[in-house]
Amino acid sequence: MREKRLDHPVLKANQTLDDLRATFARAGRLEWIGLRPGPRRIESVLRAELAVERGLLSDHRAQRVGGKRQVTLIQFEHLPVIAALCGLDAVSASLLRRNLAVSGINLLALYGRRFRIGAALLEGTGLCHPCSRMEEALGPGGYNAMRGHGGITARVLEGGTVEVGDLVAGEDPLPSQVSQYA
Repeated sequence: MREKRLDHPVLKANQTLDDLRATFARAGRLEWIGLRPGPRRIESVLRAELAVERGLLSDHRAQRVGGKRQVTLIQFEHLPVIAALCGLDAVSASLLRRNLAVSGINLLALYGRRFRIGAALLEGTGLCHPCSRMEEALGPGGYNAMRGHGGITARVLEGGTVEVGDLVAGEDPLPSQVSQYA
């Protein structure tokens, strides 16, 4: 497939859409880590281990091997938006049943890409759509408030320790996915 060339005075000569997708204004930051040791339970921690093909150790999902939904991430900046849409003063990341809350980098730009959080390498594998439990957690309309703000899912390519405060940075796209998610 041939790449499109963007003709714009601000862009560098021959800069493609893939070039633009590979450029981030800055690295993001890991703001929160949540482990779910069992159904409907979540524990906030400052540090956790990510294991290849399992996700976060001590999370109930780590019992399964493989899959595209080993880790769930939510955009930290979206928490006040979700709260406002629900008529609430605030919403915590733990209420939304995600594993990691990230700020400073657009999570949707990491969908279909490899990215690092601390020592771990992940691959953004899909959108993390809300479930019906959002009505229970946020009240009537919670499901719709979360639509478009649910974050992404990821799988672990290289394990390692992650800590609140770690940098979150995009890496080169997977060769098979160049232009696929543009």
